Amino acid sequence: MPASSEPNIRISAFRWVPDFAQGMVRDIRIRWALEEIDRPYDTSLLDAMQPRDAEYRQWQPFGQVPAFDDGNVILFESGAILLYLGEQDERLLPNDSRERWNSTAWLIAALNSVEPTLSTIVSYDIFHADKDWAKAARPAAVELAEARLQSLSDALGDKDWLTGRFTIADIMMVTVLRNLRHTDILAGFPRLAAYQQRGEQRPAFQRALKAQTETFAGHQPQMA
Repeated sequence: MPASSEPNIRISAFRWVPDFAQGMVRDIRIRWALEEIDRPYDTSLLDAMQPRDAEYRQWQPFGQVPAFDDGNVILFESGAILLYLGEQDERLLPNDSRERWNSTAWLIAALNSVEPTLSTIVSYDIFHADKDWAKAARPAAVELAEARLQSLSDALGDKDWLTGRFTIADIMMVTVLRNLRHTDILAGFPRLAAYQQRGEQRPAFQRALKAQTETFAGHQPQMA
């Protein structure tokens, strides 16, 4: 979303990342949520290849993105930021206590039960692809990931969204599933593939993706 002249929300993001990471950096989760509720925001851009300074680590202790500041609350970790935004708008998180906690549980499940297994595959395939030990370990990692995906597919069932209606849990889970976009693993789980596609087809996601990737395009490193 184009920033207003005086945006009251600021998030951190990277100025540029390599192709494999474009569309995947976690600020897209916050961009997507803000687009869903029509909240303008501005970005503080960082160089992904340079160490973060002490000032930034006061904002984000681990030097990662995104970090968030709305003038009232300063936060880090995408899950915490989504929960904070969800408290402010029922379009992201239901007011009903039971539904709210169900959505919260699924958001945490995306981060704790699903993402670590998928991130292991990403690590083997992209960051250690030339290592024999990674090639040897990959089948076991895929087996574990597929077990988690089967459980997720069973829980989703015939619903469009994890809790029946779209919430921040779906923002988190869809972006987590996108970690497998360089593989054909999700094709083995048609319900999840369709679920991811529904998320990616939402206009708010498309606007968030465009905003992130246009930033990268505008700061493409010049080749010598």
